[in-house]
Amino acid sequence: MAAAGSAPGARPDGREPLLGSAGAAADEEEEEESSRDVVESQEHYKSRWRSIWIMYLTMFLSSVGFSIVIMSVWPYLQKIDPTADASFLGWIIASYSIGQMVASPLFGLWSNHRPRREPLVISTAISVAANCLYAYVHVPHAHNKYYMLTARALVGFGAGNVAVVRSYIAGATSLTERTSAMANTSACQAVGFILGPVFQTCFTLIGEEGVTWKFLCLQLNMYTTPVLFGALLGVINIILIFAIFREHRVDDMGRQYKSINSDGEGSDVLDQSTEGSIDHVAVVALNVLFFVILFVFAVFETIATPLTMDMYSWTRKEAVFYNGIILSVIGIESVIVFMVVKTLSKKTGERAILHAGLLIVLVGFFILLPWGKKLPNIQWQEIKNNSIPRTAPSEMLAPFWSLPELQLPSNHTAEPVGCPVTQSWCLNTPMIYLAQYISSDVLIGLGYPVCNVMSYTLYSKVLGPKPQGVYMGWLTASGSGARILGPVFVSQIYTHLGPRWAFSLICGVVVVSLLLLEIVYKRLIAFSVRYGRMQEENC
Repeated sequence: MAAAGSAPGARPDGREPLLGSAGAAADEEEEEESSRDVVESQEHYKSRWRSIWIMYLTMFLSSVGFSIVIMSVWPYLQKIDPTADASFLGWIIASYSIGQMVASPLFGLWSNHRPRREPLVISTAISVAANCLYAYVHVPHAHNKYYMLTARALVGFGAGNVAVVRSYIAGATSLTERTSAMANTSACQAVGFILGPVFQTCFTLIGEEGVTWKFLCLQLNMYTTPVLFGALLGVINIILIFAIFREHRVDDMGRQYKSINSDGEGSDVLDQSTEGSIDHVAVVALNVLFFVILFVFAVFETIATPLTMDMYSWTRKEAVFYNGIILSVIGIESVIVFMVVKTLSKKTGERAILHAGLLIVLVGFFILLPWGKKLPNIQWQEIKNNSIPRTAPSEMLAPFWSLPELQLPSNHTAEPVGCPVTQSWCLNTPMIYLAQYISSDVLIGLGYPVCNVMSYTLYSKVLGPKPQGVYMGWLTASGSGARILGPVFVSQIYTHLGPRWAFSLICGVVVVSLLLLEIVYKRLIAFSVRYGRMQEENC
């Protein structure tokens, strides 16, 4: 583009124009090269970041959709369908992750070939419809629990748009912006998980009966109002996607590209940038590492209640209350960590921070190993009183298909506490001191968000300018699978073999993941760095 006031035919660099066809060809080639180096206009920059903020909102709403009803699912299920037992509750909770695992690659594939607005709007609309279905599961006269199961699975299916969100952010940011944008995305997700139960708590003021609108067959109570609030937020999100969201794409150096997802575009504008193949070894390794990261955190979340009940003789109410406080503090800690790593990664690089995060998680689980000689209090009531069912508190978070209810006889008022003698390891495994447990919580709460952000960031950089929808879909699916398998591990290993075996195996898994990271360490570099288009700033 010629500078203002320059003579017709003058070259952008001020040199004399070349004559003839050779000169025209050279000018055309130089103009094309300079057009790729054009600095982003202020208008384009603002539009791009407005769209990215809409993606932050979408991520926030996705996590709120999961957590806003998690505290009230069980009492609502018992109210609408007395035939539902606690094992069915596990399936309802797991259905969200199953739906997300199935949908993520599908929405990712869709976003690779069509404008991203389409899968974003459709997935959000599915979540809105699913939340409305959840509010009406009390209406049918039978099989209400299956309607609830369907509603939660569809909410998870709609949450598959996480893959679209992350692929868009990866394509709309330069390498220097990527880590910060991914950290903000994870922070919005964490805040959503934290605020969901807060919203639920506020809506408990409405009460179980609430208000009934007979002409709509709708009950507004403490169970249905949260999901209707989530549906309202989803509608607002759809409106904002139509009104504000625009397709933007920049290469690793921040230069503008015409998005492959825009209407009526050609893909030839991306050819020069996308030359070269993706390092699939690095891609598979990062998927494995991400699975491990999500798996160990799922185990940590799941094991908290049975562990504290067994070790510290907490009642169910105490375990839920105290662990709820601890997890809330960890959530706040995670948000702070997300903000800090944005600055830290510029000095040390993402690979080094990922390595440090895994080491911190390893130390956190190593601290949880039982030491000393003091044994936990044993729950002897089951031997002294045969009328009390042989139910271990540690089974309260067993896998979805075997969750039992603790039913005490009518003449029994005290809840049995301590480590149940039915778990043979209680008789010979030292207790885990409360200081160990708190220290472990702090370390895992520090290491997990670091690993989460760095794995997403490295993954997007390894993929480079290639369409990332399907790849992000598989990464999201691997995380969903990890959250499904976490409770299975807890029930099968912790319940039967005890914390020493459970945490030793977790430490072993983390050590293997650290070895894998060492093997592929040099391959976890940005696409542009790999092909010599940019220099790596940090090692």
